[in-house]
Amino acid sequence: MIYENIVIDSFAYHDPETFLSSDEFERRLAPVYGRLNLPAGRLELQTSIKSRGMWSPGTKPSTIATGAAVKALEKSNLSNSDIDLLIHTGVCRDFLEPSTASVIHNNLELNSECMSFDVSNACLGFLSGITIASDMIERGTIKTALIVTGENSGPLIEETIVKLNSDMTLTRKSIKKFIANLTIGSSGVAFIITHSDINPDGAKILGGTSLSDTKASGLCQGDGNTNGLMMETESEELLHAGVKLAEKTWTKTKEILKLNNDDFKHIICHQVGIAHRNLMFEKLDLDLKTDHTTYDQYGNTGSAALPLTLIKASENRDFQKGDKIALLGIGSGLHSIMLGVEW
Repeated sequence: MIYENIVIDSFAYHDPETFLSSDEFERRLAPVYGRLNLPAGRLELQTSIKSRGMWSPGTKPSTIATGAAVKALEKSNLSNSDIDLLIHTGVCRDFLEPSTASVIHNNLELNSECMSFDVSNACLGFLSGITIASDMIERGTIKTALIVTGENSGPLIEETIVKLNSDMTLTRKSIKKFIANLTIGSSGVAFIITHSDINPDGAKILGGTSLSDTKASGLCQGDGNTNGLMMETESEELLHAGVKLAEKTWTKTKEILKLNNDDFKHIICHQVGIAHRNLMFEKLDLDLKTDHTTYDQYGNTGSAALPLTLIKASENRDFQKGDKIALLGIGSGLHSIMLGVEW
């Protein structure tokens, strides 16, 4: 896919009220750590995740996403009446039905002609939403879209801690499939994307590609409970299968965009942890100097992780006009979307 007319008009993130360290989580896991003789400090040592955000109990994904959307609208010259499409892309949802997007639509008082729906695609949801909206803008169906997500790790983490401390059948081997749950963080993110006629100075989305390896769909699965979403992850297998898919997606993306590794000044990856980052950069032959990360402070914030990292890098004034930025998205399933952006 090649885009000629798509730009990022504005973006914003919404932070949780509290950030808890990996050490604090491990202190809460003292019963199972003691029972299985697990060394303290392993969470941060293995992942380089120092903290992750936590919302107040009962905070809804729609509330988080709305907070980010309000900030994005405040940064834009557009108003809520200019939004033609709203897509909520989070792993977390308020409920199974209706769409969480419908709640956000009401919160923002968007007009009745503005379409809204949810897109669920694990950690890749936000990039999936961007490509759907970009295709619609490119075809002339709409002019402006608001892509949002609101991820809340609290219910998953709390349920995981209770399970690990109370399940006397766990072993050092069987506990591994739950450890990834303790790396999940929280954040809200919103992007307004629009036709370049509306904002000629916006960062241009150049295009990219999407590939899948659905044979790996069993490697990370949540139980579907919107209040807990207990997950079991085969982390090692998922890591290698994901990077293998990423290699293929990156090769095809460069072919479509007619660019090579040296053309990209900045690389924004999905934020899982240091092992995922290091293997990804090694296999794709990328320079670690081009990397930007948020996993150390935020953990893996699901669909918010990649767009949050892009915003944080921009806040650090790391981008110059004309810089090309690669967005390397991947989500369990497995699915991968990679996009090029010109600042």
